[in-house]
Amino acid sequence: MPIISSNETRVMTTERETKLARSVLGSLEGEAGSLVVERAGQRKVALPPEIGKLLQHVLAVIARGGTVTVSSMPKVLTTTAAAEVLGISRPTLMKMIADGTIAAHRVGSHHRLSSGDVFVALRARRARERAAFAELLELEDDEV
Repeated sequence: MPIISSNETRVMTTERETKLARSVLGSLEGEAGSLVVERAGQRKVALPPEIGKLLQHVLAVIARGGTVTVSSMPKVLTTTAAAEVLGISRPTLMKMIADGTIAAHRVGSHHRLSSGDVFVALRARRARERAAFAELLELEDDEV
């Protein structure tokens, strides 16, 4: 059984749960987001696809022995919080806002960003990083 901290926000898994997560993931291949929960002798409940995908992602990380943090994200982020999500410095984020790379609005003298815009920027950044990595791999393959 996983160890749950007293404030029930941290769950630590054992090697057994890691193996169980691998097993469950293996049985879910090709079922992205389609999960049904059934309690012994009770009715089955189909989970919304978004929740199913989230749970599958959590299982995948546990199966690899990784760490998962699940939290809700407010709709509007401060520049500090947005920079943290993007993995960049706040001054870099401020430059992105100034040159229009990412949308922001002002609340008084402070900038605020939509969490949706931040995650769009994060996905775009990751796509650029993957493309650059693929290009490097191609260059390396060409040299061999």
